[in-house]
Amino acid sequence: MAQQLEDKFHRKFYYLRLSVTDVCNFKCTYCLPDGYKPSGQKNSSFLTLPEIKRVVRAFADCGTSKVRITGGEPSLRKDFTDIIATVANTDGIRKVATTTNGYRMEKQVAEWQQAGLTHINVSVDSLDPRLFHQITGENKFNQVMAGIDRAFEVGYKQVKVNVVLMKHFNAHQLPQFLEWIKHRPIQLRFIELMQTGEMDDLFKEHHVSGVAIRNQLMAQGWLLKVREKNDGPAQVYFHPDYEGEIGLIMPYEKGFCESCNRLRVSALGKLHLCLFGDHGVELRDLLEHDSQEPQLIQRIQDQLQTKSVSHFLHDGNAGMTPHLASIGG
Repeated sequence: MAQQLEDKFHRKFYYLRLSVTDVCNFKCTYCLPDGYKPSGQKNSSFLTLPEIKRVVRAFADCGTSKVRITGGEPSLRKDFTDIIATVANTDGIRKVATTTNGYRMEKQVAEWQQAGLTHINVSVDSLDPRLFHQITGENKFNQVMAGIDRAFEVGYKQVKVNVVLMKHFNAHQLPQFLEWIKHRPIQLRFIELMQTGEMDDLFKEHHVSGVAIRNQLMAQGWLLKVREKNDGPAQVYFHPDYEGEIGLIMPYEKGFCESCNRLRVSALGKLHLCLFGDHGVELRDLLEHDSQEPQLIQRIQDQLQTKSVSHFLHDGNAGMTPHLASIGG
Protein backbone atom coordinates (compact mmCIF):
# COMPACT_ATOMS: atom_id res chain seq x y z
CA MET A 1 0.00 0.00 0.00
CA ALA A 2 1.15 3.54 -0.74
CA GLN A 3 1.59 6.01 2.10
CA GLN A 4 -1.60 6.81 4.06
CA LEU A 5 -3.16 10.07 2.88
CA GLU A 6 -2.33 12.68 5.51
CA ASP A 7 -2.18 16.48 5.48
CA LYS A 8 0.27 18.82 7.19
CA PHE A 9 -2.05 19.06 10.21
CA HIS A 10 -1.74 15.26 10.68
CA ARG A 11 -5.34 14.60 9.66
CA LYS A 12 -5.66 11.20 7.96
CA PHE A 13 -8.16 10.59 5.15
CA TYR A 14 -10.10 7.34 5.06
CA TYR A 15 -13.23 8.57 3.30
CA LEU A 16 -13.79 9.55 -0.36
CA ARG A 17 -16.93 11.32 -1.53
CA LEU A 18 -17.13 10.54 -5.24
CA SER A 19 -19.60 12.48 -7.35
CA VAL A 20 -20.71 10.71 -10.52
CA THR A 21 -23.05 13.41 -11.89
CA ASP A 22 -24.08 16.95 -11.05
CA VAL A 23 -27.52 16.42 -12.60
CA CYS A 24 -30.51 16.28 -10.25
CA ASN A 25 -34.22 15.89 -10.91
CA PHE A 26 -35.29 17.68 -7.71
CA LYS A 27 -35.33 21.46 -7.23
CA CYS A 28 -34.54 21.82 -3.53
CA THR A 29 -34.75 25.39 -2.25
CA TYR A 30 -31.30 25.20 -0.62
CA CYS A 31 -29.46 23.69 -3.60
CA LEU A 32 -31.07 23.93 -7.07
CA PRO A 33 -34.22 26.04 -6.65
CA ASP A 34 -34.38 26.75 -10.39
CA GLY A 35 -33.59 23.17 -11.35
CA TYR A 36 -30.46 21.72 -12.93
CA LYS A 37 -28.59 23.77 -15.51
CA PRO A 38 -25.66 22.25 -17.46
CA SER A 39 -22.31 23.79 -16.60
CA GLY A 40 -21.39 24.65 -20.17
CA GLN A 41 -17.77 23.70 -19.45
CA LYS A 42 -15.64 22.12 -22.11
CA ASN A 43 -14.93 18.42 -21.56
CA SER A 44 -17.99 18.27 -19.29
CA SER A 45 -18.65 14.54 -19.68
CA PHE A 46 -18.85 12.72 -16.39
CA LEU A 47 -16.33 10.19 -15.16
CA THR A 48 -16.50 6.87 -16.99
CA LEU A 49 -16.49 3.47 -15.28
CA PRO A 50 -12.77 2.87 -16.06
CA GLU A 51 -11.92 6.33 -14.67
CA ILE A 52 -14.00 5.66 -11.55
CA LYS A 53 -12.21 2.34 -11.08
CA ARG A 54 -8.79 4.00 -11.32
CA VAL A 55 -9.50 6.87 -8.96
CA VAL A 56 -11.10 4.60 -6.33
CA ARG A 57 -8.22 2.12 -6.54
CA ALA A 58 -5.69 4.92 -6.04
CA PHE A 59 -7.48 6.14 -2.93
CA ALA A 60 -7.89 2.59 -1.62
CA ASP A 61 -4.18 1.99 -2.11
CA CYS A 62 -3.59 5.02 0.14
CA GLY A 63 -5.75 3.75 3.00
CA THR A 64 -9.23 4.93 2.03
CA SER A 65 -11.79 2.38 3.25
CA LYS A 66 -15.09 4.18 2.63
CA VAL A 67 -16.51 5.62 -0.59
CA ARG A 68 -19.76 7.56 -0.80
CA ILE A 69 -21.22 7.83 -4.30
CA THR A 70 -22.92 11.20 -4.67
CA GLY A 71 -24.37 13.63 -7.20
CA GLY A 72 -26.57 15.56 -8.09
CA GLU A 73 -28.73 12.50 -7.96
CA PRO A 74 -26.36 9.57 -8.58
CA SER A 75 -29.10 7.09 -9.51
CA LEU A 76 -29.86 9.18 -12.61
CA ARG A 77 -26.85 7.50 -14.19
CA LYS A 78 -27.96 4.48 -16.18
CA ASP A 79 -24.82 2.65 -15.08
CA PHE A 80 -25.30 3.47 -11.38
CA THR A 81 -25.50 -0.20 -10.35
CA ASP A 82 -22.29 -0.88 -12.31
CA ILE A 83 -20.63 2.03 -10.51
CA ILE A 84 -21.58 0.52 -7.15
CA ALA A 85 -20.12 -2.84 -8.19
CA THR A 86 -16.93 -1.21 -9.47
CA VAL A 87 -16.37 0.56 -6.14
CA ALA A 88 -17.40 -2.45 -4.03
CA ASN A 89 -15.01 -4.77 -5.85
CA THR A 90 -11.99 -2.57 -5.13
CA ASP A 91 -9.59 -4.17 -2.63
CA GLY A 92 -9.54 -2.24 0.65
CA ILE A 93 -12.96 -0.60 0.31
CA ARG A 94 -15.15 -1.87 3.15
CA LYS A 95 -18.02 0.64 3.10
CA VAL A 96 -19.83 1.67 -0.09
CA ALA A 97 -22.48 4.29 0.56
CA THR A 98 -24.66 6.58 -1.48
CA THR A 99 -26.69 9.71 -0.86
CA THR A 100 -29.90 9.80 -2.88
CA ASN A 101 -33.16 11.69 -3.06
CA GLY A 102 -34.75 8.22 -2.95
CA TYR A 103 -37.10 8.47 -5.88
CA ARG A 104 -35.72 5.27 -7.49
CA MET A 105 -35.13 3.29 -4.31
CA GLU A 106 -38.37 1.31 -4.23
CA LYS A 107 -37.64 -0.22 -7.64
CA GLN A 108 -33.85 -0.44 -7.54
CA VAL A 109 -32.53 -0.70 -3.98
CA ALA A 110 -32.45 -4.52 -4.10
CA GLU A 111 -30.10 -4.52 -7.08
CA TRP A 112 -27.98 -1.80 -5.47
CA GLN A 113 -27.56 -4.02 -2.42
CA GLN A 114 -26.67 -7.02 -4.56
CA ALA A 115 -24.05 -4.91 -6.33
CA GLY A 116 -22.36 -4.14 -3.00
CA LEU A 117 -23.99 -1.00 -1.56
CA THR A 118 -23.60 -1.23 2.22
CA HIS A 119 -25.04 2.09 3.43
CA ILE A 120 -27.77 4.46 2.22
CA ASN A 121 -28.54 8.10 3.01
CA VAL A 122 -31.87 9.48 1.81
CA SER A 123 -32.80 13.16 1.81
CA VAL A 124 -36.20 13.79 3.46
CA ASP A 125 -36.50 17.39 4.60
CA SER A 126 -40.03 17.12 5.96
CA LEU A 127 -42.52 14.44 7.04
CA ASP A 128 -45.34 16.67 5.83
CA PRO A 129 -45.99 15.76 2.16
CA ARG A 130 -47.03 19.32 1.28
CA LEU A 131 -43.94 20.84 2.87
CA PHE A 132 -41.76 18.14 1.27
CA HIS A 133 -43.19 19.21 -2.09
CA GLN A 134 -42.54 22.86 -1.29
CA ILE A 135 -38.90 22.25 -0.32
CA THR A 136 -37.98 19.79 -3.10
CA GLY A 137 -40.15 21.05 -5.93
CA GLU A 138 -41.38 17.47 -6.45
CA ASN A 139 -44.51 15.72 -5.21
CA LYS A 140 -42.71 12.43 -4.47
CA PHE A 141 -42.99 12.09 -0.68
CA ASN A 142 -44.89 8.78 -0.76
CA GLN A 143 -42.51 7.39 -3.38
CA VAL A 144 -39.47 8.22 -1.24
CA MET A 145 -41.07 6.77 1.89
CA ALA A 146 -41.86 3.55 0.00
CA GLY A 147 -38.21 3.41 -1.02
CA ILE A 148 -37.08 3.61 2.61
CA ASP A 149 -39.48 0.80 3.53
CA ARG A 150 -38.15 -1.27 0.65
CA ALA A 151 -34.57 -0.79 1.84
CA PHE A 152 -35.48 -2.41 5.15
CA GLU A 153 -37.35 -5.19 3.34
CA VAL A 154 -34.27 -6.17 1.33
CA GLY A 155 -32.14 -6.36 4.47
CA TYR A 156 -30.60 -3.00 5.35
CA LYS A 157 -30.27 -2.78 9.13
CA GLN A 158 -30.27 1.01 9.16
CA VAL A 159 -31.12 3.84 6.78
CA LYS A 160 -29.76 7.33 7.32
CA VAL A 161 -32.14 10.17 6.55
CA ASN A 162 -30.74 13.65 5.87
CA VAL A 163 -32.72 16.72 6.91
CA VAL A 164 -31.41 20.18 6.08
CA LEU A 165 -32.49 22.43 8.94
CA MET A 166 -34.32 25.57 7.85
CA LYS A 167 -35.99 28.19 9.98
CA HIS A 168 -39.67 28.73 8.98
CA PHE A 169 -39.67 25.37 7.16
CA ASN A 170 -38.82 22.34 9.31
CA ALA A 171 -36.79 23.41 12.36
CA HIS A 172 -39.94 23.17 14.53
CA GLN A 173 -40.68 19.56 13.53
CA LEU A 174 -38.27 17.81 15.91
CA PRO A 175 -41.06 16.09 17.93
CA GLN A 176 -42.58 14.68 14.74
CA PHE A 177 -39.20 13.39 13.54
CA LEU A 178 -38.46 11.84 16.96
CA GLU A 179 -41.77 10.00 16.96
CA TRP A 180 -41.01 8.70 13.46
CA ILE A 181 -37.72 7.06 14.52
CA LYS A 182 -38.84 5.74 17.90
CA HIS A 183 -39.52 2.27 16.49
CA ARG A 184 -37.52 2.50 13.25
CA PRO A 185 -33.76 1.90 12.86
CA ILE A 186 -33.26 5.24 11.13
CA GLN A 187 -30.36 7.54 11.86
CA LEU A 188 -31.91 10.96 11.40
CA ARG A 189 -29.24 13.48 10.47
CA PHE A 190 -29.97 17.16 10.95
CA ILE A 191 -27.66 19.21 8.73
CA GLU A 192 -27.18 22.92 9.24
CA LEU A 193 -28.00 24.99 6.18
CA MET A 194 -24.65 25.98 4.64
CA GLN A 195 -23.86 29.19 2.82
CA THR A 196 -22.85 28.77 -0.83
CA GLY A 197 -22.19 31.30 -3.56
CA GLU A 198 -25.70 31.26 -5.02
CA MET A 199 -27.62 31.00 -1.73
CA ASP A 200 -26.57 33.99 0.39
CA ASP A 201 -30.08 35.40 0.88
CA LEU A 202 -31.63 32.01 1.65
CA PHE A 203 -28.90 31.36 4.21
CA LYS A 204 -29.47 34.68 5.99
CA GLU A 205 -33.22 34.07 6.19
CA HIS A 206 -33.35 30.37 7.08
CA HIS A 207 -30.12 29.33 8.84
CA VAL A 208 -30.61 27.85 12.28
CA SER A 209 -27.89 26.35 14.47
CA GLY A 210 -27.94 22.67 15.36
CA VAL A 211 -26.82 23.57 18.89
CA ALA A 212 -30.41 24.24 19.93
CA ILE A 213 -31.43 20.75 18.83
CA ARG A 214 -28.43 19.22 20.58
CA ASN A 215 -29.38 20.95 23.81
CA GLN A 216 -32.96 19.62 23.53
CA LEU A 217 -31.71 16.08 22.89
CA MET A 218 -29.27 16.10 25.81
CA ALA A 219 -31.98 17.44 28.11
CA GLN A 220 -34.12 14.45 27.06
CA GLY A 221 -31.40 11.91 27.87
CA TRP A 222 -29.76 11.38 24.48
CA LEU A 223 -26.10 10.27 24.68
CA LEU A 224 -23.18 10.81 22.29
CA LYS A 225 -21.78 7.79 20.42
CA VAL A 226 -18.06 7.24 19.85
CA ARG A 227 -16.88 8.00 16.29
CA GLU A 228 -15.12 5.48 14.06
CA LYS A 229 -12.17 6.63 11.96
CA ASN A 230 -14.03 6.52 8.63
CA ASP A 231 -17.28 8.01 9.96
CA GLY A 232 -18.63 11.18 8.43
CA PRO A 233 -18.86 14.53 10.25
CA ALA A 234 -22.05 13.86 12.24
CA GLN A 235 -22.17 13.87 16.02
CA VAL A 236 -24.41 10.84 16.61
CA TYR A 237 -26.69 10.50 19.63
CA PHE A 238 -28.62 7.47 20.90
CA HIS A 239 -31.35 6.96 23.49
CA PRO A 240 -32.28 3.71 25.28
CA ASP A 241 -35.98 4.25 24.49
CA TYR A 242 -35.46 4.78 20.75
CA GLU A 243 -34.57 2.35 17.99
CA GLY A 244 -33.40 5.23 15.82
CA GLU A 245 -30.50 7.63 16.30
CA ILE A 246 -29.91 11.34 15.75
CA GLY A 247 -26.92 12.76 13.91
CA LEU A 248 -26.04 16.46 13.97
CA ILE A 249 -23.85 18.04 11.29
CA MET A 250 -22.84 21.50 12.47
CA PRO A 251 -20.14 22.95 10.19
CA TYR A 252 -20.23 26.33 11.95
CA GLU A 253 -19.25 24.88 15.29
CA LYS A 254 -15.74 25.64 16.49
CA GLY A 255 -13.36 22.75 15.82
CA PHE A 256 -15.59 21.14 13.16
CA CYS A 257 -12.66 20.74 10.76
CA GLU A 258 -10.29 19.18 13.30
CA SER A 259 -11.71 15.71 12.64
CA CYS A 260 -11.90 16.06 8.83
CA ASN A 261 -11.20 12.65 7.26
CA ARG A 262 -12.75 13.01 3.78
CA LEU A 263 -11.78 14.19 0.34
CA ARG A 264 -13.95 14.80 -2.71
CA VAL A 265 -13.66 14.03 -6.38
CA SER A 266 -16.16 15.76 -8.65
CA ALA A 267 -18.08 14.15 -11.50
CA LEU A 268 -15.70 15.94 -13.89
CA GLY A 269 -12.63 14.41 -12.26
CA LYS A 270 -11.40 17.22 -10.04
CA LEU A 271 -10.03 16.72 -6.53
CA HIS A 272 -11.63 19.03 -3.97
CA LEU A 273 -9.87 19.23 -0.63
CA CYS A 274 -12.90 20.88 0.98
CA LEU A 275 -16.56 21.36 0.09
CA PHE A 276 -15.91 25.09 0.41
CA GLY A 277 -12.50 25.28 -1.27
CA ASP A 278 -11.60 27.85 -3.89
CA HIS A 279 -10.77 25.49 -6.73
CA GLY A 280 -10.51 21.88 -7.84
CA VAL A 281 -7.36 20.03 -8.90
CA GLU A 282 -7.50 18.24 -12.24
CA LEU A 283 -7.03 14.47 -11.99
CA ARG A 284 -8.52 13.33 -15.26
CA ASP A 285 -5.31 13.45 -17.27
CA LEU A 286 -3.99 10.78 -14.87
CA LEU A 287 -7.04 8.51 -15.18
CA GLU A 288 -6.42 7.36 -18.75
CA HIS A 289 -4.27 4.28 -18.02
CA ASP A 290 -3.74 1.95 -15.04
CA SER A 291 -0.01 2.63 -15.28
CA GLN A 292 -0.57 6.26 -14.20
CA GLU A 293 -1.53 5.36 -10.63
CA PRO A 294 1.84 6.36 -9.07
CA GLN A 295 1.59 9.84 -10.63
CA LEU A 296 -2.06 10.10 -9.62
CA ILE A 297 -1.27 9.24 -6.00
CA GLN A 298 1.64 11.68 -5.99
CA ARG A 299 -0.58 14.51 -7.24
CA ILE A 300 -3.21 13.79 -4.59
CA GLN A 301 -0.60 13.64 -1.83
CA ASP A 302 1.09 16.83 -3.03
CA GLN A 303 -2.19 18.72 -3.14
CA LEU A 304 -3.17 17.43 0.28
CA GLN A 305 -0.27 19.40 1.73
CA THR A 306 -2.05 22.60 0.64
CA LYS A 307 -5.29 21.77 2.49
CA SER A 308 -6.30 24.54 4.90
CA VAL A 309 -6.79 24.01 8.60
CA SER A 310 -10.44 25.10 8.30
CA HIS A 311 -13.19 25.93 5.82
CA PHE A 312 -13.53 29.39 7.48
CA LEU A 313 -17.32 29.30 7.08
CA HIS A 314 -17.64 31.02 10.44
CA ASP A 315 -15.82 34.01 8.88
CA GLY A 316 -18.39 34.23 6.08
CA ASN A 317 -16.16 32.53 3.50
CA ALA A 318 -18.20 30.17 1.29
CA GLY A 319 -15.38 29.53 -1.20
CA MET A 320 -16.14 29.08 -4.88
CA THR A 321 -18.80 26.38 -4.52
CA PRO A 322 -21.89 27.67 -6.37
CA HIS A 323 -24.26 25.06 -4.90
CA LEU A 324 -24.01 21.71 -3.14
CA ALA A 325 -24.83 19.63 -6.23
CA SER A 326 -21.80 20.97 -8.09
CA ILE A 327 -19.28 18.73 -6.29
CA GLY A 328 -21.50 16.26 -4.48
CA GLY A 329 -22.27 17.97 -1.19
